[in-house]
This record gives sequence, C-alpha cells and structure tokens, in this order.
Amino acid sequence: MSAEWLYEAGIAEERAILASGGSILSARVEWGEGLRPGLVAEAKLVKRHAGSRRGLVRFDDGAEALIDQLAREASEGVRMMVRVTRAAIAERGRTKLPVVKPAPGEAARPAPNLREEIEATGATVRVLPATSRAFATNGWDELVEQAQTGEIAFPGGAIIVSPTPAMTLIDVDGALPPLKLALAAVDAIADALHRMDIGGNIGIDFPTLADKKDRQHVDKALADALIDWTGERTGMNGFGFVQLVARLERPSMVARFARHPAAAAARVLLRQAERVEEPGALLLTAHPRVLDALEPAWEADLARRTGRTIRSKADAALALHGAFAQAVPA
Repeated sequence: MSAEWLYEAGIAEERAILASGGSILSARVEWGEGLRPGLVAEAKLVKRHAGSRRGLVRFDDGAEALIDQLAREASEGVRMMVRVTRAAIAERGRTKLPVVKPAPGEAARPAPNLREEIEATGATVRVLPATSRAFATNGWDELVEQAQTGEIAFPGGAIIVSPTPAMTLIDVDGALPPLKLALAAVDAIADALHRMDIGGNIGIDFPTLADKKDRQHVDKALADALIDWTGERTGMNGFGFVQLVARLERPSMVARFARHPAAAAARVLLRQAERVEEPGALLLTAHPRVLDALEPAWEADLARRTGRTIRSKADAALALHGAFAQAVPA
C-alpha cells in the first residue's frame, strides 16, 4: 500500500502524518510559532559579533533571532531583509533562538503552513475533517504517548528519547544480551527519527560491545535501517556510542512535549474534545496546569468549531497527559 500524507488543521496545532498500511512512517507538528522556516521579513541588526559574520537581529514585533552570513559592510543598526532557516528550538532548560540569513532582494512573505511545506516537496496532502478517524487508525494516539514519555518499546527492550540543549539522546535499555539488544533496537531508532521528526545532533547510547566485529555488525544494521534518512553518522566507538547529524529546521515532537508538557497536553485535550460525538456541553477535565495552558482564544475556537458550551474542571490527581473531554447536559 502506497504511503499518503494526511493533514489536520487543529486548534493551536497543525498535524501531518505519512501513513501506510495502518502505520505512521513520518509525522510533523507545528504550533503556529511566528518565526518559522520560509518567513522573509525586515529586521534590524542589533548586535554583530566582532571578527565574525554572525550577530543578532530584532524584528518589528520584538522577536529576536541569530543571523549568519552577514555581509562585511553590515553594521549594527542597519535594517535588512532576512529569511528564517530554523525555528526556535525549545528544550529542557533553555530555548535556542531562531536562525536567519540575509535575503537581499527578496520580497517579504509569510512562512508556509505545514500543509504548504509538505506540498512544496511535491507530495500530495489529503486534508481531513475534525471528525475523521484516519489519524487514530494509523496509530496517532500511540505516537503522542511516545512523545509524552520519550519511551518507545520494541521486542526485548525499549529506547528512551531525551532532548537536551546539546543533542537528542537515545538510550537503549533491555535485558537481552548486549549484541542482540543493540540489533533489536536499530529499527526502533530509525523509525523514531522519522516518526518524532528528530533532526540536529543525535547521540545513540548502545550497550557496550567489546568485540570490534560486533560493533561493525551493529553499524551495518544501522546503516541499512537509515537508508532513506538524510544525514551523517559515526561508527560505534568502544563505549557503544554513535552520533548522527542531520539538518535541523524545527523542534522534534519529543522536544515540544518535553519543554512544554502542559501546553502539549492542552492541545491533545482540544483535539479529543473536537471528536466528542455525544450531544451536550463539553466538559474538559484536566490537571490545573493543563487548564492554565488553555488560552482563551483556543477555547473560543473550540466553542466555534463544535457549536457547544465549554466547561472545565480541575483535578490535581490527574497526570498532565490524563486529561479527557466528555459531553455533559447543557
């Protein structure tokens, strides 16, 4: 069965999955950030690092971004057209600023939305209504749970995906013998890179393999699994560590959930609420942090889309990802 891109324009979130045979091959999520790849706008150079072509620009709305490839004559205070090449990357502990490059001669234009980004690659995207079950039947709920926990099970073990300021770390854990465990984890790792939209610097901590032939065996298996992945990788060192490097344009799904767990849970709740079929008002029950993360505009959008009254109930005993929506008498 051929793969197909499916797209949902959700509340405060765009979602897209590349699905085939009931499985998600790749996934993308956007949260409507202002500075997204493809945006071209005028900005002011507020700082230039001495002796380099790098600096800091500020847009008219106050947002800031790092800039590279500055012209030699560009001085602080000059206004210039720039193009965003990387969105802000929010990780545990800090947020990396967006990255832009000079765009002389280009006209100002907004960033493409997620659907437009995918269509620009030549792919066809099928837009789904809020009531569609296609995401669910292809495993969206399982993918969201993996993004929330960072844990992905495979026969004989699990990988733990943890975003850090330096790189995304993938730890391989399980009770199998080291070589069998490493080989069993390879497909799960390759799938996670696509399904979680992981890019940038990636470190994989395999079990330590003393025999060089065993390490080469795992290297070969990983190379085969990453045949359709674009990036570079190192061979496994004596401590079982492998590093991958790929282009980084936006935060991965697991990075979004790790940095903004309450906001991520709020978006999951809104999606669930749109799909409630029973008549009546909508009651959103969630941890107080999740309800605090629900912006008034999002609730208003939910009311407009569903034509219902929206109510909320805080329950501190619920986990952040334990929120649920249900119909109650109006």
